[in-house]
Amino acid sequence: MSTTAGTLNGVDLDTIGELAQQLAGDPEADKSVWSASTTWTGAFTSASHAHEHAPILSDEPKLLAGGGTAPNRVEYLLASLGSCLAVGYAASAAVRGIELRSVELELSGTIDLRVFLGLAEGHAGYERIEVTASVESDADDAALQALHEHVVNTSPVGNTIEHPVELQARLVRR
Repeated sequence: MSTTAGTLNGVDLDTIGELAQQLAGDPEADKSVWSASTTWTGAFTSASHAHEHAPILSDEPKLLAGGGTAPNRVEYLLASLGSCLAVGYAASAAVRGIELRSVELELSGTIDLRVFLGLAEGHAGYERIEVTASVESDADDAALQALHEHVVNTSPVGNTIEHPVELQARLVRR
């Protein structure tokens, strides 16, 4: 990725620095709220919305009686983690002065579909997620390893997956 004045890896260092200073100086800035909405669109499809962006469409693969028209939700979870890690690499490398030429993340995990379908008891989510990060950079191995550990340890999506989070789900009748 090219470097221009004030940017590294396409990251605006001034903006990131200003945000970091603002957050460090405001004791009430420790929380930020994010939201999305999802509408069922028939069969196994849905459309999710965040901000003013185009909808994120979901379906199930034909193996699960879906139409196979879009990734399913657990694939989006992997993609969300991968995207979060990619942002972490770009930002953290830039702050550390490491120029990245490329970052590719391969993610996979195993789910027991019997539990999802109600055929067995157990955990319906991923048992384990594996991530392989391939990074191209002139930085030495120690710097890349430290970057990798920092990115994984500070990923909001990774932390949400790895640590229990309270889920409050309520039903409202229309």
